[in-house]
Amino acid sequence: MRGVYILLISIVVCSCLQSCDNGKTYAEMKEDEADAIHAWILSHNYQIISERDFYNQDTVTNENQFVLFEESGVYMNIMCKGPNGENGEVLKEGSHEILSRFVEVAVQSRDELEFSVGDTLLWNMGNTGNSTLELFPEEYKLTISSSSYSAAFQTSREYSMASIYGTTSVPSGWLVPLKYLKPGRTTSSEKVARVRLIVPHGQGTSKASQYVYPCYYEITYNLGK
Repeated sequence: MRGVYILLISIVVCSCLQSCDNGKTYAEMKEDEADAIHAWILSHNYQIISERDFYNQDTVTNENQFVLFEESGVYMNIMCKGPNGENGEVLKEGSHEILSRFVEVAVQSRDELEFSVGDTLLWNMGNTGNSTLELFPEEYKLTISSSSYSAAFQTSREYSMASIYGTTSVPSGWLVPLKYLKPGRTTSSEKVARVRLIVPHGQGTSKASQYVYPCYYEITYNLGK
């Protein structure tokens, strides 16, 4: 029993040291994140619209226009709804295999994590010969039940989001667009469903959630088998 108490005390001490080392409360880190997102939007001259305006536009966004989803804090710009455009259909209830290529970019500088605003954190948009990760699209199983969306990464290969971030859970922010896109199977980079996103930490990867930082993404969604 004494050993258990020692272990618990060690965990508490380590947690306190981590908090002291960071020097900021969670509330302060969230404020810094919000400031970073605001600065990113201003520097890229994005036009932000409400969900109401988004629906009034038939869930379409203009070239540099992002809709803010208040509940999640995710910002989304739809570049292409899918290979069938407006004539396609959103995914229905059930299970779907999704293949995604993406770029993940830092929206906030974090010296302790050794990245700055604009740094590419992960890249899977095509094979440039720099990483095994780039050879394959990210695979995950999407489950839609009523208005609930969940997804799990496949773990069949070494270099994948699951292996890098230590979890099979697909970031919630990645799933927000699937309520509005109409993905299909295509080899055309011009017709594949594609979005741009600003994802706050609570909707991001396990590391983003842990360290409280936002990311910018460009993501494609293609149907698998």
